[in-house]
Amino acid sequence: MTAHIRHIRLELAREPAHPNGDASTGYDIVAFLDDEGRLDTAACRDQSDRCRVRRFEHDATAATGQLRHTTGDRWLLDFPGGDREDATGFRLGEERFVPGEYVSIIAGDGATHTYLVERVAEL
Repeated sequence: MTAHIRHIRLELAREPAHPNGDASTGYDIVAFLDDEGRLDTAACRDQSDRCRVRRFEHDATAATGQLRHTTGDRWLLDFPGGDREDATGFRLGEERFVPGEYVSIIAGDGATHTYLVERVAEL
């Protein structure tokens, strides 16, 4: 399998506070994906400086940081400002990043939100 660096756009999916979802809230992730659209752990570790994440709210950048693979196949969206700013991907290593799929992110406050993979583009 070959790893390809991609731009992944995640937008907030439907939830009680947002019954129609919210395309202006989410994450832009730059990471290596394999041919099946899954995060390529080896490539992400080898070139960790290229794996970036941007959290946006109301279409404005709220924070920028790095996507990091940690112990136990855990993926961390690591933002400056301490653990309260960080987010953890729920089983991100198993998810396929293809348009129309859903992934869950656990915010630093412990709240879990579901995001729609809106697009995946070559870089």
